[in-house]
Amino acid sequence: MQVLPHQQGTDTFYVTPARCLFWEQEQALIVSDLHLGKTAHFRKAGIAMPNQVFKDDLQRLFNAIQHFQPKYLVIVGDMGHSKNNAELATFARWRSDMPQLPFHLVRGNHDILPNDWYRSHDITVHETTFTVRNIIFSHDVLTQIPEGHYSMSGHIHPGILLKGGGRQKLAFPCFYFGARHAVLPAFSAFTGLAIVDPAATDDVYAIVQQSVIKV
Repeated sequence: MQVLPHQQGTDTFYVTPARCLFWEQEQALIVSDLHLGKTAHFRKAGIAMPNQVFKDDLQRLFNAIQHFQPKYLVIVGDMGHSKNNAELATFARWRSDMPQLPFHLVRGNHDILPNDWYRSHDITVHETTFTVRNIIFSHDVLTQIPEGHYSMSGHIHPGILLKGGGRQKLAFPCFYFGARHAVLPAFSAFTGLAIVDPAATDDVYAIVQQSVIKV
């Protein structure tokens, strides 16, 4: 897997085309906005959606776990998308194949399942934030960040516009690193994009097919 290192203070985070982040010092894998069960939710509403999208997302997460062998997984909100459905039942079986890996979920606005469901699948839920050393994980961008801390969030599904041939511009999911906070791309391939307008001092990594490009 092609990765690019991003240095944030004394910590190294590896940016990947799999839409996840690996924190070297903590040996932690970080993802956001999986939206598991979203395609099944749409199908239930009568909108034709291929089940392969969901399967591909799970396979990509499994491949990242196998590649990095993390000590724990951090999900920065919106692991699920709606009420329990067949896709979440598939996820539950998938989760049972790796019981040794701790899952930490910072609850997002779509994480509406009962607490008993998360407990039954060995997922530790943090209601608003989860802090590891000086990194604060939250689903929404924090408006106040304590001095000496850096925050990482998701929720907005950041994207960046890149110029193609002629006047063509294409939008790609991206990792955004500002001075005090970072925003992770949606892990799910079935999401829209909110185009970011980075400052000159910010770092942005676009995910283009199977590659990561620093913009």
